[in-house]
Amino acid sequence: MHSADRPATRLATRLAFLVAGFGIACWAPLVPFAKARLGVDDGVLGLLLLSLGIGSVVAMLMTGVMSARYGSKPIILAGGLGLALVLPLLAVASSPATLALALLAFGAALGSIDVAMNIHAVEVERDAPRPLMSGFHALFSIGGFAGSALMTALLSLQTGALASTLICAFLMLIAMLLTWPRLLRSVQVQDGQLFVLPHGSVLLLALLGAITFLVEGAMLDWSALLVIGAGLVSDTQGGIGYIVFSIAMTVGRLGGDAVVARIGDRMTLIWGSLIAIAGFVVLLTAPVAAVAVAGFLLIGLGASNLVPVLFRRAARQTVMPTGLAVAAITTAGYAGILVGPAGVGFVARLGGLSMAFWILAALMGLVTLSARIVTRQRA
Repeated sequence: MHSADRPATRLATRLAFLVAGFGIACWAPLVPFAKARLGVDDGVLGLLLLSLGIGSVVAMLMTGVMSARYGSKPIILAGGLGLALVLPLLAVASSPATLALALLAFGAALGSIDVAMNIHAVEVERDAPRPLMSGFHALFSIGGFAGSALMTALLSLQTGALASTLICAFLMLIAMLLTWPRLLRSVQVQDGQLFVLPHGSVLLLALLGAITFLVEGAMLDWSALLVIGAGLVSDTQGGIGYIVFSIAMTVGRLGGDAVVARIGDRMTLIWGSLIAIAGFVVLLTAPVAAVAVAGFLLIGLGASNLVPVLFRRAARQTVMPTGLAVAAITTAGYAGILVGPAGVGFVARLGGLSMAFWILAALMGLVTLSARIVTRQRA
């Protein structure tokens, strides 16, 4: 039996994460073009964007079952190729119905590769002498930077939406061709029950995953309004906080494997969540912009390695098959990104945006309190 941890399988896993981050980031700069092409208002556009989320969640639920039967390799390949093939369709969809269908397919491809690549990652890391998960997740962030930067640059050069997507799709196809022969042939194939509701430690891991992804979603959607509303920055500078947060997340994950190897999963969860909570306190009490930026930095660094640790613990629990456990955490996390920001808005309407962010800090405290439970070794 060959070890799952080989240079080839590590490269394949990194490329899968890179393609997933690159693909979803390529869509963001296309949104204004799609709105103008279809001539729809914000309300209709919001409903269309919901198709992407629906496709992702449904595919995530199905991927857990399919990977348990067939392994993660075919799903990673189908998801990555799907992102590349559907992306150009997003640039030419000529009606709301066709764009909704294209977004549904694009979301399904994203959800599939998202779950399958994490299943592949936990199997590769299982045979590795040191942690690898944070580094894998860092490639998703790097792919996001690269995808949004390249697509924005191409559009700025008047390349055209279709031509720009074809260029980006071609790069993704090359990456998937490199990934193809290097993926593990079979990962966590199960012959028994293929659908199990999350329970036990997996249910707790899924809850913590939803919290950490909720924080990321809230930072994306609400952080600019928070600092602008507090009078710390002008309207044109509102995005600086999320930029610092994103950079801190990426840097934290690039160095996260070394941190986990040194202090372990439990202390990574404890200290990471405490640093993130401290970041919220600094941000919400900041008298000037520079202090608020320091808060964003702390939140990004603290939260950076929480999700990778949660996926690692999913691989070590014994109450559910690994593939189904990873799918449960991924789906819960994505639900946190989709539903959470709307919840933040609801709380903000009742008690202000600062109160909503204080609640986020309190929720992050649940990660601290649960660290000992989710990292308890089981026979």
